Amino acid sequence: MATEPLVLSVRPLVLPWEATDPFLFCMHHDDRYPAGDDRMGPAASLAGRDLGQDFAGKDGWRMYHGRTVPGFPQHPHRGFETVTIVRRGFVDHADSLGAAARYGQGDVQWLTAGRGIVHSEMFPLLERGGPNPVELFQIWLNLPAAEKMAEPHFEMMWSERIPRVVERDAKGRAAEVVLVAGKLGGREALAPPPHSWAARRESDVAIWTIGLEAGAQWTLPPAERGTRRNLYVFGGGSVRLGGERVDPDRRVELRPDAPAPLEAGEGGAELLLLQGKPLDEPVAQLGPFVMNTQAQIRQAFVDYQATAFGGWPWPHDDPVHPRTEGRFARHADARLERP
Repeated sequence: MATEPLVLSVRPLVLPWEATDPFLFCMHHDDRYPAGDDRMGPAASLAGRDLGQDFAGKDGWRMYHGRTVPGFPQHPHRGFETVTIVRRGFVDHADSLGAAARYGQGDVQWLTAGRGIVHSEMFPLLERGGPNPVELFQIWLNLPAAEKMAEPHFEMMWSERIPRVVERDAKGRAAEVVLVAGKLGGREALAPPPHSWAARRESDVAIWTIGLEAGAQWTLPPAERGTRRNLYVFGGGSVRLGGERVDPDRRVELRPDAPAPLEAGEGGAELLLLQGKPLDEPVAQLGPFVMNTQAQIRQAFVDYQATAFGGWPWPHDDPVHPRTEGRFARHADARLERP
């Protein structure tokens, strides 16, 4: 019997990045914002930008749907989860439950939209005297049919608490793995929200970022049979994967139940791993709603128009917190959390 190859497919990365069940897709935002002005927007001319729909990347940055501060003013979700990994810069969160947060510099927010939530995600440019780079992943993870109408919930995973595993090869070159979900070498990530597919042991969900020093050799351990496993080569140079060269900006779907030897080139490499057992359920998606049937999608629009998923308790569609505020989360029950 022929052995299934380690590398099942290699595809170029095109935004949004393709993903496989149980993930829906991944957005990689990487913007080199200039210094911030008094309102925490760019201290630069906005002329020539399609404000409200600025995705062109002029001068290396985007306003997205923001008009003063870059980001995404209030918008609804139902039926799935967002996992937002902020590698550089900050995100200001506000939602229809009355919760708020500022997080960044390695922090992760895991938001279960469930039956419905409205939130905003703005990128405040806090530094007046220098650049304000913002880099983040936002990963959409589907919810099982039985949990799609769960109560909305968000977890803050502060950078200081997120497990990191550093392993060195025979020449001392390091591989650093940041565990957002899943486990590696006896270390386990922080608990995901209770209604998440990732909260079930049988899901085999893992979300890792992997940094390889130049020339570093490291082996990705096997996952369970039946898991879907994707590796995104998004930073640095090329890698060799099981002896096969993979150029940057590629998505590699891997055979899950075999070890995957990695070797970075001279530029080192940065990778994102998304893996999990598929839900194997129908997916109906329209814009910000992900359900199982078109009838459920129509009902989501009816519910949102009737209730606004609880309304918007903020004075603006794009709230940002004071420039002097540090990283924090204020939950819907008024509980204040800081790193």
